[in-house]
Amino acid sequence: MIFHETSLKGARVIELQPRSDQRGCFARAWCREEFARHGIDLEIAQGNASTSATRGTLRGLHWQAAPHGEAKLMRCVRGAIFDVVVDVDPASPSYLRWIGMELTPSNQRMLFVPATCANGFQSLADDTEVDYLVSAPYAPDAVRGLRYDDPALAIQWPLPVTRISDQDKTWPLIEQPALRNLG
Repeated sequence: MIFHETSLKGARVIELQPRSDQRGCFARAWCREEFARHGIDLEIAQGNASTSATRGTLRGLHWQAAPHGEAKLMRCVRGAIFDVVVDVDPASPSYLRWIGMELTPSNQRMLFVPATCANGFQSLADDTEVDYLVSAPYAPDAVRGLRYDDPALAIQWPLPVTRISDQDKTWPLIEQPALRNLG
């Protein structure tokens, strides 16, 4: 695996290094020791699979507040997504900045999302599947969110949003009082 720093504190892009032969290919997608060598201490608590039937579906932007903070390792295994990470740590030098990138099975990229960041993604193809590992179990009372279309973030989603949950389209804007304390 090849680990790349990003402009957000703690977020990393990880490139798989597949080995191919006449049978197909093999790539290691998780190794605790290798991640630790790159400063990522990810204790896996749960693995999730998300499918989106149609392109343009948007999920997020979510995170879990401390003490239920949840780091994620995101990987698209079918179709394609545009994955966005937003730093929500007020003490971070990259606070409220975001990065976005395409994840596909063919580009062999994964995205590590620290617990201090929100995450969301948009499907770029029909029948898209994302598998991700998380460091904490789901804690509904700790879930927080940012609006995908918040003008303060100005995220450039590649497609018009075709499907989104009621919760995700109604998170408060950053300037609203409910978000002044993001924790």
